[in-house]
Amino acid sequence: MPELPEVEVVRRGLERWVAGRRIADVEVLHPRAVRRHPAGGADFGARLVGETLGVPQRRGKYLWLPLEGRGLSVLGHLGMSGQLLVQPERAPAEKHLRIRIRFDDAAGTELRFVDQRTFGGLSLHENTPDGLPDVIAHIARDPLDPLFDETAYHLALRAKRSTVKRALLDQSLISGVGNIYADEALWRARLHYERPTATLTRPRSAELLGHVRDVMNAALAVGGTSFDSLYVNVNGESGYFDRSLDAYGREDEPCHRCGTPIRRRPWMNRSSYFCPRCQRAPRPGA
Repeated sequence: MPELPEVEVVRRGLERWVAGRRIADVEVLHPRAVRRHPAGGADFGARLVGETLGVPQRRGKYLWLPLEGRGLSVLGHLGMSGQLLVQPERAPAEKHLRIRIRFDDAAGTELRFVDQRTFGGLSLHENTPDGLPDVIAHIARDPLDPLFDETAYHLALRAKRSTVKRALLDQSLISGVGNIYADEALWRARLHYERPTATLTRPRSAELLGHVRDVMNAALAVGGTSFDSLYVNVNGESGYFDRSLDAYGREDEPCHRCGTPIRRRPWMNRSSYFCPRCQRAPRPGA
């Protein structure tokens, strides 16, 4: 699933290409793409026609398109393979095209939602007073948000009584961090993924947070991380941060810091990648 840098790359592309445009027509080509809109595809399309898209917004991994002056937003669930593409109107339809949004101007482009695995989709929601779609009001601010509260995060981290990687992936504590960037930040901080959060001092958690920000900003600079063709920006282009990874996906390759082979361990239906020398496992009972 795309993490914060990948979603932010898509958001920036949408801001450039669709903000301020008025919707002329919506075509829903697969019912699963609007399954989170209970009234169905016809209602989804009818409610959007004539509306103008505002500046796209993001919190963590969540992306939405506000409707200007309406207190409503189109929330995009990218899932494992969802893509929001800006394509020429006459471009051939993608094999897995699920939703097509046309505009009433002469720009010659349209917005398409393409999703091979149909885990993602678009849905329409009321906004909270803070401007978030109501269904994601519980999501914490992300570490690149200027209003992110570091003190509150540290206190919540210590009180969580969890392990550090679990806490990094807890979207109610800090949003936008997924498996890739958690492993990368932990490698940079020399922390094992099973380190108890209660053992993290304030300086240590601040250092980790700094590494989370650094790795996300580095990924943003090169368009995010693409391991296959399923993550692309709005122009269909892949990101290149996979070439700069220090831990994730590098099983048996030498650690860039000490040369020890990187290890992979099963973890919560995922994998954790780490250096056994630089990131010492906590002692039992620690």
